[in-house]
Parts: sequence; C-alpha cells; structure tokens
Amino acid sequence: MLQKKVKKRATLLLALTLISLLAIFFILMGLNKNILYFKSPTDIKTNEDINFNKKIRVGGMVKKNSLVIEEKEIKFIITDFQNELQISFSGTVPNLFSEEKGVVAEGKLQDKSFFIADRILAKHDENYMPPELKNLMKNNVK
Repeated sequence: MLQKKVKKRATLLLALTLISLLAIFFILMGLNKNILYFKSPTDIKTNEDINFNKKIRVGGMVKKNSLVIEEKEIKFIITDFQNELQISFSGTVPNLFSEEKGVVAEGKLQDKSFFIADRILAKHDENYMPPELKNLMKNNVK
C-alpha cells in the first residue's frame, strides 16, 4: 500500500500533467484558427478539398494588362505561369503594386477561379520577393 505522501505527490503530478495537456490543447487550437496558409493559383486549381470559408494568402505575379481599376474596386489576375486566379479588392493598394510584379493577397476564395482580397501585401522594395513566391516562380518558369 502506498503511503499518504506518495499518494499526494502522485495526485499532484497527475493534476499538473492534465492541466498542462489542456493548456497545450487550447493554445494549439487558438493558433490553428489564426494560421493563414499560402497558396499559388496552381495549388488552388489542383487541390480537391479547399475550404472556401477559411482565410488564406494567395501569391503570384500580376498579369500584364489585367489590372482594372473601377470606382471602389480593383480587379486583376495573378499567375504562377501555369494557372491564373482573378482577384477583386476594395481599398487602397500599396505604392509598389503594379502589373508584372509579385503580390500576395489575403482573403477568401469565392470559387477556384475567383478570390476576394481583404488585404494586398506588397510592403517591400521592387527587388524583394517573398521566399515562397521566389521558389514557386523558379519551379514554374522554364
């Protein structure tokens, strides 16, 4: 039979372990809701199980002659030189945003060919390209 001291220690250790596991579980669940995955137009076209309700980031090059600026909306097409994705954005774009430049847009997919952006990310000089986008372009351009 175990002594009272050993039982108390075992109970305390078990309680601390359970509390730690619960804390880790809730931290991971909270982080999972805030993760934004980066996708290219090809990833979107080929992926069968896309969640249209979850925010993602899409990236590629703004296709030449695809930029249409309307009164309160900017529409353009991004490409990874294999597939294209139409993007609609309401708001102001960064100064470095232009055709034939790399861009990352954050928002939700309407369908596999149309994306509604909440934010356009281009906070860099004209020589910088995000590593994911650089690798993607390297692999797709022949």
